[in-house]
Amino acid sequence: MRKLTGPPSPWPLLRPILGPEGGYVMDADTILDAALAVAAERGWRDATLSNIAAQAGCGLADVYRHFPSKGAVMRASVARIDAAVLSETGAAGEEEAFRDRLFDLLMRRYDALKPHREVIRACWRDLRRDPLASAPLAPALARSMAWMLEAAGAPAHRPLDLLRVKLLAGIHLSVMRVWLRDDSEDLGRTMASLDKALKRWAPMLEGRRC
Repeated sequence: MRKLTGPPSPWPLLRPILGPEGGYVMDADTILDAALAVAAERGWRDATLSNIAAQAGCGLADVYRHFPSKGAVMRASVARIDAAVLSETGAAGEEEAFRDRLFDLLMRRYDALKPHREVIRACWRDLRRDPLASAPLAPALARSMAWMLEAAGAPAHRPLDLLRVKLLAGIHLSVMRVWLRDDSEDLGRTMASLDKALKRWAPMLEGRRC
């Protein structure tokens, strides 16, 4: 079994597992990176857990310890982006407008996704052809958008907040379509699309009437 040296991942969901001799076995981040590489080459629909294991240089058992399904890989990939965005986010302050804070959070998310844009383009095409394959993504997306609202200063984990979470998810997916075609260095088209959407919907997202 391959062992890796170094400290555990700072993200609890992606923490490596201790092997029987006390060393770290193949960690989740390495497997996720391998999954992205396979998806870029084959597309998400044709990627298999065996392909991912081969790309990571580990056995299927190592993959299974972290990700018992392709859906789990997809959800963990989203969670890793969430963690990267939230790690740079402080507590919401009253001095900053909700809309501005949410704008910054989502743009930070697109910046974090930028190195993986070609992979996301390939996956986006596959998921459009096979909508059922996107089913594992729905709860992960809802969780992500709930955390973006919370980080911006709006409660989003109560039952009645679900509509606002769904609204933000719709905005995010709409802006993502622009982002996928926006090859500018400053993501100007993406910023314009997001700003336009938030100008219209920020009061409702915050819990106030439009």
